[in-house]
Formats: sequence, structure tokens, C-alpha cells
Amino acid sequence: MGRIDDVLKVSGHRLGTMEIESALVSNPLVAEAAVVGRPHDIKGEAIVAFVVLKGARPQEATAIKKVVEDLRNWVSKELGPIAKPDEIRFGDNLPKTRSGKIMRRLLRSIATGEEITQDISTLENPAILEQLKQAIK
Repeated sequence: MGRIDDVLKVSGHRLGTMEIESALVSNPLVAEAAVVGRPHDIKGEAIVAFVVLKGARPQEATAIKKVVEDLRNWVSKELGPIAKPDEIRFGDNLPKTRSGKIMRRLLRSIATGEEITQDISTLENPAILEQLKQAIK
């Protein structure tokens, strides 16, 4: 039994963020992933995935599009087409506390485009927030 923010309601389907994260991490390209929702006018919530790749992040637009499409298709194959992330952002790492907990509230703020006003003093690497904001979608 998880918390309510661990469940997304996408087009009337209830999806667990943990299942989507597990599907992404099961791909050989992905080292780490975190999934959050953001409001969507038609679907209710859109799935936004923040992904850390095992190798170097692709820099060319065509390479990025290919990796994004590969990951979306992977999730579709693993969980079904309703679970495809609407947006995938790549970063060198994820915003974590010094104890290693991913700060999903900060990722949710980035996904919705809100200004981060919460306390970020406990972050291991505060510079990652700016990188994820600027990440190509």
C-alpha cells in the first residue's frame, strides 16, 4: 500500500509510479529512473519520466529522439500503451538527499514548470535541478 502521490490517474487508468520506474530500469540503457505526474487537460495526468542512462547522454537531437522512442516503446511492451511516458528528461543523476532518497516533490515541480520554493539544503547535488529544467524533452 503506497502513498496517494505514488498513483497516477491517466485516462481513467490508475498506474503506479513504481511499476513504470521498474519497467524503465529493466531496459539495458537505463541506470535509474523516477516518474511523476503533471496535470493534463485531456488525460487527467501526464506521465513524466526522469532518466539517468548507463552510458553518456546523447547530445544530438536525432539520437535523443531515438532513445526516447525506444524507452517509450519499451514501457509500452512491458506495461501497455497507456503507461508510455509523455515526456522523458535525461540527467546525469536525480535530485537526492544525502541519504539517497529521491526528492519527487522537486521533480514534480520541474515537470509542472513551477518555481522551486521548497528547501533544497538537504540535496546532495543542488545543481542537478537546473540541469533537469534545461533537459531536452
